[in-house]
Parts: sequence; C-alpha cells; structure tokens
Amino acid sequence: MEEISQAELDERVAILRKFRALLEQQRKKFQEYLAVLEKQEHSIEEEDTEALVAHAELEQAIAGSLSNLQKVIVPFSEMYKSAASSLDRHGDVAAIQADLNRLQAKVLAQNEKNREKIRAHLVQIRRQLDEFKNPYRNVSSVYAKKVAQGNLVAVEV
Repeated sequence: MEEISQAELDERVAILRKFRALLEQQRKKFQEYLAVLEKQEHSIEEEDTEALVAHAELEQAIAGSLSNLQKVIVPFSEMYKSAASSLDRHGDVAAIQADLNRLQAKVLAQNEKNREKIRAHLVQIRRQLDEFKNPYRNVSSVYAKKVAQGNLVAVEV
C-alpha cells in the first residue's frame, strides 16, 4: 500500500464527498423526472392537454438540469477513479451509481411508454379527422354576395 501525504488524503476525501453529493443530486433529479413522466402518463390517458403541456415544459427543464449536472459529474468521475477509489470502502458511490442506472432505465421505459400512448392518441385523432364530414364543404357561404342575373322585364303603360 502506498504512503500518501495528509494533503493528498484530504484532497481525495474532498473529491469523494463532492462526487457523492453530485451523484445524490443526480439521483434526486432522476426521481423528479420519473415522477413527472408518471404524471404525464396520467395526463395522456385523461386527455388533459394543459397538464400535458405543463409536464412537457417541466420535463424539458429537468432534462436540461440533468444534462448540466452530467457535464460536472463526468470530470469528477475521472478524478474519483484516479484518486479516491481506495477511500470508498463501503461502496457508497457504487451503490449510488447502481441506483442511478436503475432509475435511468425506469425513466427511459416510462418515456417510451408515454411516447407510445401519445402516438396511439395521435393516430386516433387523425382517424377522427378523416371520418369527419363537413356538411358545408360544397356549399358557398350564405354571406357571399349573390350575383344578380339580368332579366328583362317589359313594362307597358
């Protein structure tokens, strides 16, 4: 086992703590995202378009936040692998990463499920639009000016 200085040990501990905190923050965001997707599924089934739009906006915000968080986590992951792996004796980081992978799989599955429901709903709406018969399709507007046709009327006094 290699000897390390106290300063290096403190740095490794700081990296481990920050990395763990970032992973826990990411896990929390994935849990929020999954909750939004589950609520979105209910909105799709209920055909609540206002809630669906709100969920889509919230989903975009959470996805953006996750993306930004991932940009920070990647460098910390590299630092963690090179410096702090010997400090994580209890496997906290590995457990959090496993939980993250499980949550990510759930999010992807729920997202695909919602997409399928939306596709089915769009097909149903298109079918309804195709079946819709407009009773006024070939009728000219009742407000259109009628062109007067000239008729000769002979008036004798």
